[in-house]
Amino acid sequence: MAYSTISKSSSFFNSTIYTGNGTVDTALTTGTFQPDLTWFKNRGTTESNMWMNAVRGATYYLQSNSTAGEGNSSDKISAFTSTGVTLGSGAETNENSQPLVCWAWKANGAGSANEDGSINTTATSANTTAGFSISTYTGTGSNATIGHGLGVKPSMIICKKLNTTGSWITYHSALGATKYLYLNATDAEAANSTVWQDVEPTTSVFSVGSASNCNASGSTYVAYCFAEVKGFSKFGTYTANNNADGPYVYTGFKPSFVVVKRTSTSGKGWVIMDNKRVGYNPDNEQLLANATDAEFTNDYMNIYSNGFKIISDNQDVNNPDGGTYVYMAFGQPIVSTNNDIATAR
Repeated sequence: MAYSTISKSSSFFNSTIYTGNGTVDTALTTGTFQPDLTWFKNRGTTESNMWMNAVRGATYYLQSNSTAGEGNSSDKISAFTSTGVTLGSGAETNENSQPLVCWAWKANGAGSANEDGSINTTATSANTTAGFSISTYTGTGSNATIGHGLGVKPSMIICKKLNTTGSWITYHSALGATKYLYLNATDAEAANSTVWQDVEPTTSVFSVGSASNCNASGSTYVAYCFAEVKGFSKFGTYTANNNADGPYVYTGFKPSFVVVKRTSTSGKGWVIMDNKRVGYNPDNEQLLANATDAEFTNDYMNIYSNGFKIISDNQDVNNPDGGTYVYMAFGQPIVSTNNDIATAR
């Protein structure tokens, strides 16, 4: 069986479903830790995906379905707490009587400057145990490196310009540093050496070129870096077979959160599934990171104790035959340090 140094995955990542009440200063418990990255989605109506982090502060937000720069409003959330957040009354996070979800990750609070790269970060908040960091920096417009604080090579990097519009430029280890994706769009993988310089990230830094989406002179950015942790997180690829008896993907843990993106052709977005909505096979409901759509009810995926299986020939997850998909997944170790055993649903 797989073994993980993480004894309890919910100490580092957690999904929370709740019903909004539209009331300012509502306390929401998202786990047993202060969430350093929160990602909210209104499941019942058409609203944006809202991202907030502890490095920038709770009231600053981005929308992964939009190229818009950073906004600032306590209407989304007004504070991080030791076990969650304080909600505002905004429809994206607290619409009255609507079902919502919050995905939360633990980094290391507000962080501090990282000087490992040629660009010193304004702050880097890194959790080396969970393989997750948040960094903010100011671009130079020239080839540069940026410290991520993880101590191991990241498997996924998401950069977003803060001060003005720009796409969510994304690195995935299955594609390599010659390619990139847009988290906010349905585009296929593309190549441009001005994004990552065609240079793989190292155990201390990742490289950026002169591309405006990751390193325009004087612009400010946030970078979310994720590294694989055995038994907890996985970043990989699978090949479609255009069949309802689709590919099985072994992760080595029971997935709690999975995002899938078709990369070989354009037109399909970033499909999100987790173990809370509805919480049993085959009814794992879908949301989209790149769109405002409410929750879908297609049966796309079964979640098992050691991986996930595609159960649809839909283009979102398994079409065309031979098509390439990348994924990111977080979950519960099959066997952890305290001997908890994950079971199928």
